[in-house]
Amino acid sequence: MGLKRKKEYLASIDLGTSKTTCIVCEINDEDKIEVIGFGCSLGKGLKKGMIINLEEVLSSIKRAVEEAEMMSEITVGEAFVGIAGTHIKSFNSTGATTVKGKHGEISEADIYEVIEAAQTVLIPEDREIIHLLPMEFIVDGHEGVTDPLGMNGSRLEVRVHIITGSISSIKNVISCINKAGIEVKDVVSNQLASAQATAFDDEKNLGVAVADIGAGTTDLSVYAGGHLEYTTVLPLGGDHFTNDIAVGLRTTVHTAEKIKRKYGNLDSTEREDETLIKIDGIGNSDSMRKIPVHLLNEILMPRAEELVTIIKSDLERMGHFKNINAGMILTGGGSLLRGFSNLAEKVINLPVRIGTPAANMAGLSEVTDNPAYAASVGILQYGHANYEKRKMSPFLRRKPIQRIRQNLKEVFSSLF
Repeated sequence: MGLKRKKEYLASIDLGTSKTTCIVCEINDEDKIEVIGFGCSLGKGLKKGMIINLEEVLSSIKRAVEEAEMMSEITVGEAFVGIAGTHIKSFNSTGATTVKGKHGEISEADIYEVIEAAQTVLIPEDREIIHLLPMEFIVDGHEGVTDPLGMNGSRLEVRVHIITGSISSIKNVISCINKAGIEVKDVVSNQLASAQATAFDDEKNLGVAVADIGAGTTDLSVYAGGHLEYTTVLPLGGDHFTNDIAVGLRTTVHTAEKIKRKYGNLDSTEREDETLIKIDGIGNSDSMRKIPVHLLNEILMPRAEELVTIIKSDLERMGHFKNINAGMILTGGGSLLRGFSNLAEKVINLPVRIGTPAANMAGLSEVTDNPAYAASVGILQYGHANYEKRKMSPFLRRKPIQRIRQNLKEVFSSLF
């Protein structure tokens, strides 16, 4: 009879504009992640991923963590943390080196050297690399190599995708988590996390875009040939839908959000447009009124079409739209509007589906079946897959040579 291993637990914290989420999971005997607790509190103190009120964010973190601890009966002492917001920028880079391995055989030292060459790029002093991800290696002109170790050649090249963030913004997030009594194990880009939780390997190989529609922003990533080709943050999200409703129907933002979730429907074939819904007025200027639901959806439709059109235009402008042969995955809380995938398909003329973490995660269905928790789950998945090999976030070690080593460890964790 085999010995039972000691149970291992992991936690993630995702700071969003509208909500703060903490998820606790258990690593089972098959090394799979199972959600055993979660907490969600009203997000305050953030705007488009940037902290604007430290105390409000701190309070929100504590409430979410307490809920997750009560449900899981596990004390959260450390967590992987999602990094999001318009300060996140990314670009692709290349590096090249002469193979120095014995008899022309590519060694680990050669791979380290070519990756170091790829990240020797001019980055503003207020920014630093969060992730450095290999797209492909090229050996003596032969492209598409995923693992060059042990191959023979004289020249080794690499293409990498680099995600950077504002040092001050990320340090503020880490400081806030620390003040809540939690150690940050590592930081993970939300664009990477959302795709990790929702996209299948077959889709990544064929080419797929993942759009995580949050409250204040939309995180966009593109995979092609199995690797990450492109990431960006669009300054448009679910709050823009809500604000349009509040203005158009002369009601409060709270009421606008409530009726958007309950009655919003972007599929005209499934709607009962003459259904009357009650809405509150603003202050004392209006009493409660009844409006036909079609007025609500007439506001939502153009905003949804605009968002999908912006996504498509961005992908076309950057040359990636032609690569998404598997279509697009919509996820995040903003994707919960009924009929969103059908509308998006008409705009981009490609398959579109709503992505949930269910296929890649076991445990509480309230989390695994809900697109709103895709990034929170992906943070855990990415952290679990990479942390033991990377050991520590670069933002907890700031010396340049240590930063380079952390990037190389992330590359090697993805290769081996």
